[in-house]
Amino acid sequence: MRSGPALGLIETCSIARGMVVCDSMVKRAAVDVLEAFTVSPGRFVILVAGKVAEVEESLAAGLTSAAEELLDQLFLPHPHLRLLPAIRRLPVTPAPTIEAVAIYETTTIASTLLAADAALKAAEVELLEVRLATGIGGKAYFLLTGLLHEAQAALEAARAAIEAARTVKVELIPRPHPDFIRAVVQQAPATAHPTSEPG
Repeated sequence: MRSGPALGLIETCSIARGMVVCDSMVKRAAVDVLEAFTVSPGRFVILVAGKVAEVEESLAAGLTSAAEELLDQLFLPHPHLRLLPAIRRLPVTPAPTIEAVAIYETTTIASTLLAADAALKAAEVELLEVRLATGIGGKAYFLLTGLLHEAQAALEAARAAIEAARTVKVELIPRPHPDFIRAVVQQAPATAHPTSEPG
């Protein structure tokens, strides 16, 4: 059996069916539920983590259970080491001087996670925040920082990792003002939801 971390996500059109899907996923394999929450307008999202083989098994069960209610899915083996801490809301302390802040906004949670993973793997950048759907109409986004050329490279990799239609907006702020850092970056939680620590 393959070992190592992986992320799996299923988003359903029905809240009730989403809860059934979540139950079927954890019954099938030993995975940790990082997120299980409702999203406007009436969707349900399940995000799990675990060993690669277990996440594959869990997703298979979830997809079968979701059937025609499936809206989106993601299987991400071996995510970047900085992605899981952001999802778990572990605090990130930005460097004293921030040269650039990049913002990547997508139409779905799965797209944001995939794009963020690609960005982190492509450049020397720090993930500041991952915001997953709640309060923003089901969309998602992430913030990252680094040297200007590294942030640009990260954004290019993120764009290449997902379908163009999934990208809502991409912005890069060079030399951000200290008031912006205090108001937006330093106040931003790592993610929108409380999460459990995987065992």
